[in-house]
Amino acid sequence: MFDKFNREITYLRISVTDRCNLRCTYCMPECGVEAMSHDKVIRFEEIVEVVKAAVSIGISKFRITGGEPLVRKGIVSLVKMINEIPGVKELVMTTNGILLEKYAEELAAAGMGRVNVSLDTIDPEEYRKITRVGSLDQVFKGLQAAEKHGLTPIKLNCVIQHSSDEKHAQGVREFAREKGYAVQFIRQMNLEAGEFSVVEGGHGGDCPNCNRLRLTADGLIHPCLFSDKGYDVRKLGPEEALIQAIENKPETGSCNVSGKFYNIGG
Repeated sequence: MFDKFNREITYLRISVTDRCNLRCTYCMPECGVEAMSHDKVIRFEEIVEVVKAAVSIGISKFRITGGEPLVRKGIVSLVKMINEIPGVKELVMTTNGILLEKYAEELAAAGMGRVNVSLDTIDPEEYRKITRVGSLDQVFKGLQAAEKHGLTPIKLNCVIQHSSDEKHAQGVREFAREKGYAVQFIRQMNLEAGEFSVVEGGHGGDCPNCNRLRLTADGLIHPCLFSDKGYDVRKLGPEEALIQAIENKPETGSCNVSGKFYNIGG
């Protein structure tokens, strides 16, 4: 299905939770945030219905995000459910990698294609500083497990301040080169101020060619990360919510004063 700017919408990002086991400085406060109540969080069965509706209008790529998706109880079951839907051609996940060693084998068996892993530095002290609570060693073990079980090609997501020439970004670039991973550099964004740029090595932020929608953990379809518009799949039904989101997808991002990175899936 095409939007009014003749962009074909083929990609849905699915945020399964607003919870995370890290506290990255650019994403949430050190004390964390008030978690969404369980009754508001979209159920797996509802997600499956959204995916079926999405496939029916031409969407074929799906990415599971969070928060941190691997903290959602039963996440492997959801992967299997989505993978079994006819018309799903690509199923991937973005994760911080902390729990990837534990789940890589099960994810692969359930039908997960590959993973993107967030990695802003390969310096253990700097990693701890950025994430406040994270262990870089756990991420490395998760990457090894992902390779072992075929969740490839692996792509690293590296947040930068201004340029991929920054010291820690260069460390991630070299690490990716040594391991045979792809890497994309994402300039730190500001939702409320509408500050974003095209992702280096990826497709995000490229408004003229944007092909994606977002499903948040509270059941809203968002046509754009930098927009406050959201269409409730529970009130409208999955297909109508998707259609309205596509029909109202803006030509370019502006700002988002109602969402946060931890609950909209980045």
